[in-house]
Amino acid sequence: MTTLTQIHSKITWINKKPVQEVLRYLAIFLVAFILFGIILWLAGKNPVEAIYDTLVYTLGTPGGFSEVIVKMIPLLFTAIAVALPSRVGLINVGAEGQLYIGALTAASAALALPDLPAWALLPLMAGAGLLGGALWAFIPVWLRARGLVNETISTLLMNYIAPAIVSFFVYGPLRATGVASAPQTPDFSLSARLPAFFGTRIHLGLIIGLLILGIYWYVMKYTRWGLEMRAVGGNPQSARRNGIPISLYLILAMCIGGAIAGLAGMSEISGIHARLRPNFSPGFGYTGFLINWLAFGDPLGILLMSFIIAIITSGGDILQLSQGLPYAVLNILLAITLYVVLAKPSFFERKKA
Repeated sequence: MTTLTQIHSKITWINKKPVQEVLRYLAIFLVAFILFGIILWLAGKNPVEAIYDTLVYTLGTPGGFSEVIVKMIPLLFTAIAVALPSRVGLINVGAEGQLYIGALTAASAALALPDLPAWALLPLMAGAGLLGGALWAFIPVWLRARGLVNETISTLLMNYIAPAIVSFFVYGPLRATGVASAPQTPDFSLSARLPAFFGTRIHLGLIIGLLILGIYWYVMKYTRWGLEMRAVGGNPQSARRNGIPISLYLILAMCIGGAIAGLAGMSEISGIHARLRPNFSPGFGYTGFLINWLAFGDPLGILLMSFIIAIITSGGDILQLSQGLPYAVLNILLAITLYVVLAKPSFFERKKA
C-alpha cells in the first residue's frame, strides 16, 4: 500500500482551497479578456464596448444569464465524461460521438413510448442515453484493454461515425412525416421533456449534472475506488503489482464516462430541442475535452471553466449582433484562454524556483 499512499500524496488538486481556485480561474478569465481586447483594438474595434456588451448581455440580465447556464449544462456533462477516464490514464476524445449515440437511444425511447407518464418515461430515456453512450465508449476501450488500438485515435474516429448514424435514422426510420423544411424526428410528447425552471430554458439537466460532478468529486477524494483509479493512471505497473485490476478499471472508467456523455445527449434533446435533429451539437464533446484539460480534472475547475466557456460562447453570439464581428472571434477568445492556461504552470514553476 506504500505506492498507493505516495500517489495519493501527489494529487495536488485535492488539497487546493476553493477560494484560491475561484480566484485563479477568475484571473484566467480576466487576462484572456484583456488580451482579447487588445486584438479587437488592433482590428479597429472598441474593446471596452465589446467586452462591456459581452458581460452585460450574458451576466447582467436574467435572460442572458439563463442562456449562459443553458449552454453550460452539456459542457458540464461532457467535461466530466472526459475527466473520469483521464483519472486512469485514458484520453477520451470521443465524448461528442457518445453524446450523439446517447441522444439517439434516448430519442428512440421517447418515440417508442410517448404515452408513458413523465415519472416513468424520463428515467427510461435517461437509462437509454446512459446505455447508448456506454456501449459506444466500450468499443474503443475494449480495443485499448486488448492492446490493439490506442483509445485517442479510436474515440476520435468514432466521433465521425456517430453523427452519421444519427443522420441515417433521422433521415430514414425516425423522420417526421410532413416536415419538408428540415429533417427531424416527430416532436416528443410533453412527458418526454425535462422540466424547466423559473420561466427560462434552464432545465433539470443542470441539477443532474451538478449531482454527477459532486459524485465524481466524492469518489475521487474519499473512496478506495478513487485512490485505485489514480494509482492506475499514475503508475500502472505498480498498481498491477498491488493487485489492482487494470483492465477492469480502464473499461469501467471509459464506459461510465461514455454513459455521462450519453446522458448529456439525452439532456440536450429532452430539455432544449424536444426532438432529435442531425448535427444538434455544435461540438459539446470537443469543448468538454478542452474544459477538462484546462481544469486539469479538478471538479471545481470543471464547474468554473464550464461556466466561463459558456460565457465566451454566448459572447460570440452577442458580438455578432452588437459589434458586427464574425463568429470566428469566438475561436480567437477560446484560443487566448487556452494559451493563458498553458502559460500559467510554467509561470508558477519559475516563481517556485
